[in-house]
Amino acid sequence: MKKIAIQGIAGSFHEDAAQRFFNEDIEVVECKSFTRVCELVDNDQVDIAVMAIENSIAGSILNNYQLIRDFHLKIIGEIYIHIIMNLMVPKGVEKEEITDIYSHTMALKQCAEYLEKNLPQAELHELSDTAASAKFIAAERPEGAACIGNERSAMMYGLQIIESGIETNRKNYTRFLILSKYANRSETSNKASICFEVGHFYGSLAKVLNTFAEYKINLSKIQSVPIIGKPNEYTFHVDIEWESMENYERAIHEVLKNVSSLSILGEYTRGELAIHNQ
Repeated sequence: MKKIAIQGIAGSFHEDAAQRFFNEDIEVVECKSFTRVCELVDNDQVDIAVMAIENSIAGSILNNYQLIRDFHLKIIGEIYIHIIMNLMVPKGVEKEEITDIYSHTMALKQCAEYLEKNLPQAELHELSDTAASAKFIAAERPEGAACIGNERSAMMYGLQIIESGIETNRKNYTRFLILSKYANRSETSNKASICFEVGHFYGSLAKVLNTFAEYKINLSKIQSVPIIGKPNEYTFHVDIEWESMENYERAIHEVLKNVSSLSILGEYTRGELAIHNQ
């Protein structure tokens, strides 16, 4: 049975992503931080890690890019989860009684418009995870407390959903990366995540990006991450997709001529993004 490290506890979106990706019996290892998740993989205490990397509303989690590099982890897969946020309370609590709302910082950001419009007086509290927030108010029952999380955590901790779908955009997705200490390229690989640095002069980044275009490599994402200790310098994280493995290999060979450093963080099968129109 695979041991899978996640940030958060049972009932979290990370656990949901792990269960859906593997679709088999797994042992989920709960962690309080993303750093701890990476440490467990690095120390061979778990087989795999599942880590959120970006949300369609709240954006990228820049620190997680840094962690993947620092621990030299390999991306072996990805999965997109449709995020439906719910306002949840202990049974018997009315919406008008809510004075405090607990959740993960990303969940609060994803529901900012709803909260400003419907509960502007409520004080927001950031906890380590959406499921941890559900567990906290279910166990402690602080007066006037509500939380934001998924339906699974409401069921697990006996909470009542008083309003569903409170995220700012109903087409709300989080992309989760599947990480391992070891990786081998699969024959079905059609996507890669790479990071590189270029010289600090005009046209240096454009030259790299144009190379991918020349070899018909699609750039599905580009993210600049500041280099610590080097003001105005960045590492560029790029996700690329291809139809021809030969074109991909030739493109990487050419790109190497125009960068000061390049790392292939993972070559894997592209995850499917099924858009819900609700």
